[in-house]
Amino acid sequence: MATVTADAPRTALPGFLKQSVVRKLLLLALAAAVLVPLADARWASGSWPGALTVDVSEPLTRVSDWIIDNRDSHPLFIYFLGHISNAVVICVRAVYLVLLAAGWAGVTAAASLVAWRVAGPRLAAGTGVAFLACGFLGMWVPTMQTLALMVVAVLASVAVGVLLGLAAGLSDRLDRMLRPVLDTMQVLPAFAYLLPVVLVFGIGVPAAVLATVVYAAPPMARLTALGLRGADKEVLEAVESLGTTARQRLLTARIPLARKELLLGLNQTIMMALSMAVIASVIGAGGLGDRVYQALASVDVGAALAAGIPIVLLAVVLDRVTGAAGEKLGEEPHPNGRRLWLYALAGTAAVAVAGRLAGRLDWPDAWALNIAEPVNRAVDWMTDHLYSGVPVVGGTADWAAHFTTWVLDPVRDGLLWLPWWSVLLIVAALAWLIGTWRTALTAVLAMAAIGVLGVWKPSLDTLSQVLAAVAVTLVLGFATGIAAARSDRVERLLRPVLDVFQTMPQFVYLIPVVALFGVGRAPAVAAAVVYALPAVVRITTQGLRQVDPAALESSRSLGATPAQQLRQVQLPLARPALLLAVNQGVVLVLAVVIIGGLVGGGALGYEVVAGLARGDLATGLVAGAAIVCLGLMLDRVTQPTDRRAKKGA
Repeated sequence: MATVTADAPRTALPGFLKQSVVRKLLLLALAAAVLVPLADARWASGSWPGALTVDVSEPLTRVSDWIIDNRDSHPLFIYFLGHISNAVVICVRAVYLVLLAAGWAGVTAAASLVAWRVAGPRLAAGTGVAFLACGFLGMWVPTMQTLALMVVAVLASVAVGVLLGLAAGLSDRLDRMLRPVLDTMQVLPAFAYLLPVVLVFGIGVPAAVLATVVYAAPPMARLTALGLRGADKEVLEAVESLGTTARQRLLTARIPLARKELLLGLNQTIMMALSMAVIASVIGAGGLGDRVYQALASVDVGAALAAGIPIVLLAVVLDRVTGAAGEKLGEEPHPNGRRLWLYALAGTAAVAVAGRLAGRLDWPDAWALNIAEPVNRAVDWMTDHLYSGVPVVGGTADWAAHFTTWVLDPVRDGLLWLPWWSVLLIVAALAWLIGTWRTALTAVLAMAAIGVLGVWKPSLDTLSQVLAAVAVTLVLGFATGIAAARSDRVERLLRPVLDVFQTMPQFVYLIPVVALFGVGRAPAVAAAVVYALPAVVRITTQGLRQVDPAALESSRSLGATPAQQLRQVQLPLARPALLLAVNQGVVLVLAVVIIGGLVGGGALGYEVVAGLARGDLATGLVAGAAIVCLGLMLDRVTQPTDRRAKKGA
């Protein structure tokens, strides 16, 4: 009898109620039945009520005015921030002068020899060709300006990231304190970093470098902490048993065991620093990004492409060299490694001295190729023949107009039509279904903060662009990823294309979409799709390929067709990877949709651009805060629970 009594409660509930998702859906339905009539009776209007809005423009304007008035006189600026600004300028100028003194031949030789020692002769040849291409495109001096900025920004980002990573990796309390800060910094699009640093440091190189450091340091910090926390426990116990101090254990065991994570962090920091250094051209960073920005402002696609190609080449070279260095970790060092490094340094010095003696420090003007004119002629031809009026299919401008009319406008109008409280309920439901109540609470608070800041309508406009871009990205990404997972040939063909697209900075994606679609919200969405697509394809392919072969073989033995295997085995088992692909797609799309404010995307991106242009802290900072909240909400709504658990969130 005791056994029957104990078992009875377990069999009392119907079978379908044992599923967590079903119980959550029933609770949500009950909550909606109670809350919706009450909210509708109190707030029937769809817009965010003014009574729940806090006007922060006046205090922010006072802060902005105080900073501007005291930037040249207050001790904080004179004795602290001023020294930081001067140090940044001196470091960047010193690196730039060294690059100019080495000359184009010396810099090319140095880059090629470093690539040869790190990654082998093939990548060394590719590195040399990449640097020479920068010269042939007439972009040698801007490339050196960007490289000088990159060197200083990366070194500072690595230093800051390693210090934060050491703190988080060695202390649980600091790890818990730093995690939300790093989460916010990682979700925040790059554009939103610019206005605060411009206000403090003014327009120029210091603001660009410091914005780059803030943007690029988090991945180094995260991966450093991950490497330290993931060190082999047995090795650490063995080292500790020898009587070593905590400092000795750190230097002799923890850091060597975390070398791969450290180098991966360096790789990610370099790529993010290059991306941010290009975006920072908006605040006077100069270099290649400034050429792209000026060309985009005048819709000179040829000039923008001439500056964009060196950015892509730099990104690909830096990504390959650091990636190859990571793959070589753990291998036996070459017996003559030091001697080869000395030979490489001597060869570089000899080439640099020979170029200086020959008076060939600057790239010869006669060697520069003008690709802007033929590119602009091609763009003009496309405008005349493809932009509109193409029989049957229409033109690219027609596609952009139809996408805006049939997709973007209805999604935006639908979001704006929904009562504000229903948007919060939908966000809470989605976040709770995929996560926990804490996830739902965070997402709802982030969305509510947007309304409190008074930017509800532009935020929903941005959200409509993000949702449309994510939908297109997922359709194309999942289809391409499935094809690549089921065919080795397709994956080999896609790999170099995805590599190039994944290393291109965000700014560069605006060039082709402006040429094809003009300006507006549709081009911003198109750029976001192209930027986010490689990550979605890669994650989808990897997730499907990692499905247990035994499960596939079992379904095949039962007579399942390839389509049935995909629907009933691969996709369900790859669900965590697919959710991760959705999450990454959302975050990447948001980053470019905001930059789309430069090409007519409007909404929050436009307000950030307008705030930067006018030095209006209230407008720009409120829009930046709304972007943070929007990104945090989207991250929580699309982030799988198991992934969050792995991150310790």
